[in-house]
Amino acid sequence: MSTPPSVFPLHPVWESPGTHRVPFAAYTSEAIYRRELERFFYRSHWCYVGLEAEVPNPGDFKRTAIGERSVILVRGEDMQLHVVENVCAHRGMRFCRERHGNRKEFVCPYHQWNYRLDGALQGVPFRRGVKQDGKVHGGMPSDFKLDEHGLTRLKVATRGGVVFASFDHGVESLEDFMGPEILGYFDRLFNGRKLKILGYNRQRIPGNWKLMQENIKDPYHPGLLHTWFVTFGLWRADNKSELKMDARHRHAAMVSTRGEAKKQSDVSNVSSFKAGMQLEDPRFLDIVPEPWWGGPTAVMTTLFPSVILQQQVNSVSTRHIQPVGHDAFDFEWTHFGFEDDSDEMTERRLRQANLFGPAGFVSADDGEVIEFSQQGFEQKPFHRALVELGGHGVGDTDHMVTETLIRGMYEYWRGVMEKED
Repeated sequence: MSTPPSVFPLHPVWESPGTHRVPFAAYTSEAIYRRELERFFYRSHWCYVGLEAEVPNPGDFKRTAIGERSVILVRGEDMQLHVVENVCAHRGMRFCRERHGNRKEFVCPYHQWNYRLDGALQGVPFRRGVKQDGKVHGGMPSDFKLDEHGLTRLKVATRGGVVFASFDHGVESLEDFMGPEILGYFDRLFNGRKLKILGYNRQRIPGNWKLMQENIKDPYHPGLLHTWFVTFGLWRADNKSELKMDARHRHAAMVSTRGEAKKQSDVSNVSSFKAGMQLEDPRFLDIVPEPWWGGPTAVMTTLFPSVILQQQVNSVSTRHIQPVGHDAFDFEWTHFGFEDDSDEMTERRLRQANLFGPAGFVSADDGEVIEFSQQGFEQKPFHRALVELGGHGVGDTDHMVTETLIRGMYEYWRGVMEKED
């Protein structure tokens, strides 16, 4: 048995120019994880925070997260969108506990400091002290200025009803961040129609946050792991498909056109293919093509580091990744439709959403294999994962039998992680 090294590398190291292997330390090291938070979630990147439809009225807010930092998306009295950090400027308390609500102002319950919806401090109890027996006791010093003690305000960008924010006010434009190729897929889904919120799923998955980015950049597994997909033809290796990336290989789109349900062809030897499987409710396959699809029946878009944009036939949703340590992340699904949907289409979207989420016919598989993968990484932390299906290069493809998107993500990841401060 070989002796493991005494020090983990800080980043995945390709063992030689001809191999692509990611050290398990990338998933188990707390030091690496802390560096990731700073470099991907708190600097130089746009992170998803929600949909405009979640905060339609003045004072509406949504508590969410960027990395491990709690933030609040709120619509101001002037209808402008703001994102502020959920940390009181006085003593650092996370003052907002509700997930959603409506407020005219934010008040920290500890000492009643109160803020405008844009984060500006507007009131401090006993700021000028307390009069007693002809004397003034306490109070803030004379050089205390309200405008120097507001909540941390983030830079905000919106497109197509989707809201992104960044702690880094020098971040590139949202459009440049996505790049033209991925922007096209983003605009395909968020094409200007008003969105309608249908509901949420939330779960905590005991695995490293990057594993969910990998999972939706991995076309190898859907036609093998997911019995539902392969049996009913929603996503199979023999479907017409293509994989696209931005120029820096951090974002990606997996594009598939549904094949014929129950058609055996090249998947008849796949153990997850169940020719005898029947549906109790055939309405799960009541799929109605929509003009905006433009052909593909499914497009899964990953925007690194924080969100997945899903269109699987008529089910559409965002999936928000919120890390909570190197070995777990909160995963929030926001299922939506469009305001001009018929009642029948809304019911169809909701019904098909049962494929996804924590107990979904498909997505439950993903949460479980991510948990089992993390257990393997922790058990054998000096080992490495192989990422060589489809060769050694990184580039777009017209098929699903490849791990090119994962190689591309780690090529980008490594460059950012190794960069000098």
